[in-house]
Amino acid sequence: MVRISRLHALMGVVRVGGAAAQSNTSSSVKVNWIGDPPTQNLGTTFGLPWPQGKYQPDEVDFKLLDGQTPLQSWVTGYWRDGSIKWSAHAIPKTDGVADEYTVVATPITKGKTKRQATNMSLKDGDSEVTVDTGKVAVTFPKQGRHIVSSIKTAGGKTVAKDGVLVLHSQNSIPGTADDRTDTVIDRFNFESSIEEVTVSEGNSVRALVTVRGKHTTTKGSGHVDWLPFVVRFYLYADSDAIRLVHSITFDGQHNKDFISGLGIRFQVPLKGEELYNRHVRLAGTDGGFLNEAVKGVTGLRRDPGAAVRTAQVRGKAVPAESTWDTRVTTRLHWIPVWNDYSLSQLSPDGFTLKKRTGTGRSWINIPGGTRSGGLAYLGGATQGGLAVALRDFWKRYPTGLDIANAGSDEGQITLWLYSPDAAPLDLRGYHDGMGQDTYAKQLDALEITYEDYEKDFDTPYGIARTNEIFLYAFESTPSSDTLAGLNAHAQEPPALVAKPEYIKETKALGSYWGLPDTSTSAKAKIESNLDLECYLHPEGGCCDQVNRVQWRYDIGGYAWDNSELSPDLFIWQYFLRTGRADVYRFAEAMTRHTGEVDSYHIGDWKGLGTRHGVTHWTDSAKQARISQPQYRKYFFYISGGDERTGELVEHTLDADKTYGILDPVRKVRTDSWKPSPGAPVTFGLGTDWAALAAGWLIEWERRGPRWEEARKKLTETAAGIAKLKNGFVTGSGSYLIENGTLQPPPTDPGNRGVVAISHLNAVFGMPEVISELLEYWGDDAPDGFKEAWLDYTYYYLGTPAEQRARYGTSFSGVSLRQGHSRLSAYYAAVQNNATVAARAWTDYRNDGLRDAQQFTAVRIGGSAVVHPVDEAAWLSTNDFAQYGLASIQNLAYVGDSL
Repeated sequence: MVRISRLHALMGVVRVGGAAAQSNTSSSVKVNWIGDPPTQNLGTTFGLPWPQGKYQPDEVDFKLLDGQTPLQSWVTGYWRDGSIKWSAHAIPKTDGVADEYTVVATPITKGKTKRQATNMSLKDGDSEVTVDTGKVAVTFPKQGRHIVSSIKTAGGKTVAKDGVLVLHSQNSIPGTADDRTDTVIDRFNFESSIEEVTVSEGNSVRALVTVRGKHTTTKGSGHVDWLPFVVRFYLYADSDAIRLVHSITFDGQHNKDFISGLGIRFQVPLKGEELYNRHVRLAGTDGGFLNEAVKGVTGLRRDPGAAVRTAQVRGKAVPAESTWDTRVTTRLHWIPVWNDYSLSQLSPDGFTLKKRTGTGRSWINIPGGTRSGGLAYLGGATQGGLAVALRDFWKRYPTGLDIANAGSDEGQITLWLYSPDAAPLDLRGYHDGMGQDTYAKQLDALEITYEDYEKDFDTPYGIARTNEIFLYAFESTPSSDTLAGLNAHAQEPPALVAKPEYIKETKALGSYWGLPDTSTSAKAKIESNLDLECYLHPEGGCCDQVNRVQWRYDIGGYAWDNSELSPDLFIWQYFLRTGRADVYRFAEAMTRHTGEVDSYHIGDWKGLGTRHGVTHWTDSAKQARISQPQYRKYFFYISGGDERTGELVEHTLDADKTYGILDPVRKVRTDSWKPSPGAPVTFGLGTDWAALAAGWLIEWERRGPRWEEARKKLTETAAGIAKLKNGFVTGSGSYLIENGTLQPPPTDPGNRGVVAISHLNAVFGMPEVISELLEYWGDDAPDGFKEAWLDYTYYYLGTPAEQRARYGTSFSGVSLRQGHSRLSAYYAAVQNNATVAARAWTDYRNDGLRDAQQFTAVRIGGSAVVHPVDEAAWLSTNDFAQYGLASIQNLAYVGDSL
């Protein structure tokens, strides 16, 4: 059983739940696997929502109904009254996999708790941390270059040691092949340098070890330490699998720091293992593997014997040499030792394989394939070995797997997150500005390419990238089928989630979405259209996450979407209502990408994102609407508080400070206001405030280290909006960074009332954020705030006469009526207004995507395209997002009026 105290919950303390008698006041919640049940569970963490006021953190036990599986639990989110909003739970590796699990919450008397023993142990010493899961023991040094000093199996075999991050870079890239002889290039090699190692609390079922540091040169080449990293190691009781979440932030100079290789490397002890008992495995396509021995004894001119051949092919220790054909044993020294292997995935469509006998010798090509599974194994039949796998290996090209020194006493295995076989990573701007040296010229260029360029703004400084890596330790070489199963596990780690019906009932992720409903033909048509919209094909690249055919990939603002008009929200809300596995995987991948590469995590623009463009950081619009924390919220809570995602949300907490140095509307501002130190700043009450408010609310919910500051800023700014004569319709406000208060904008210092609406205000998460915020506050919302929001939701699509009667003027620039119809739907639901409900459906039907059009994809092939594709030319990412959100929320709010 588990007792979660407030203090322990804030510290992340985890307890184990076991069997306990259920009381009349206990409640149970079932969680199911996303998609089909996995063939194996190597340890899983998941989140559970709870209704407001149901359980206080120090007055409840969590356990699993089966009474056998240990459960580790902690709180990730609180309701305003301090009751549990979201809990996180971890289960260990289990011998069998249940189709579902039932979590039982039972009220307890304070201080009454029982701890169930597991095989997990953790020792946090002065110089190192050791975690023993019962199946594998891993030691983490607290200083130096090795992020892992050793990995040992339960049998005492050291299967990996001296784990280190490796980085290669160079200071220049030749312009053409002809320039190579004339270009002097300095090259640098780096390894990880540890700055901090921390461990989670509790660690009864799951242990988390976090290693932070930078990359430092290996030979004192004069380059500064750079490319800060965070590597999180997740270990579960009774599991020999280790999950790594590897994150880097680019802090180099993009015109002279070109990454030419980035990876993680382990030494694999092989001393004492006969060369013919050493095995190499490299994942190919569709579960296939390259299966080879370092010294092969199959296919020779002389046959050592069927038993010998069979054992080597299966990865088993071969029979004693005395049983072999002597024509082979007397000539073993003539058989080559294949010392090095290399797999390179340089595109999403092909990988190459090669091997050699040693440095300075030619590579021998091996038949390759299309998309490698991304797993490599090196080890021996008696000494054991290590497998390493990268999730989404081919999607994150250029990637690679190298095995080296397999014929020596200590082999080496390297996973390349950026392959050194590829051209160096070039993060420079893709054009020279083309003479856009004034705002006027930049705005004129915007009219043709839709790109908002500004000198020195196309910088990658501060963007980040996260990868998921899995390590598997073995007492002996596993079968290829075993490795194939583990590789499937790495590519789609099993995840548990509550049923959509239960999540909706708790309101822990809002009340603006509902369950699928095909009870009428009109509703069924919308549901069918939504299903087609979610027919997606994510691919990728080092800094990319592709979601559709790139037919305008090179045209300014029409290229990468960068969360424009909130596709992230639609995808997550569609998952919430359907529970579909394919939608979850796509939403998860988008969360990993948009929160990392499209946003800044250090520097002056920390907490801001970049508007859509040809590269993810090209555009000069650095805005909070792109880094909107609401886009990360769903995955954070559903995953059980994914620590990296939580960290990304924390990065946005200081986004308000950026307005003191960067005016997001500087190019189109009609007044003379400019940011200056200590003076109030201005920001929009739509895209800007909604993004800031989302981060503040999440921090308040989590009771993070800055939650009281966040609560104050959230409450003060909401109260400021309520006091504006025209509320949200005012468009902007003056914000004092030092105390978090909001005043009328510079254009209306006397608060006489101005109208400055924008079609973008409510399409970057504002409806979701305010809906959740009002539910969170309940009756304690600042006076007038709810009314100010209801005004906006009613009048944005009101008639010009209604707008003039309320504000003295009608609105100009009203567009995206289909997307905004959900504002009318919200108003109608809250006010129980049938007339406005009908208006919502009218605006929904007469704008954007129409129900009458054919929601179909067309197969395009032949000479018109590089490769055959399924194309929906009628669908843009803007329509994709806004049609989807309007459909979901209108059905939830006013579905009965359709």
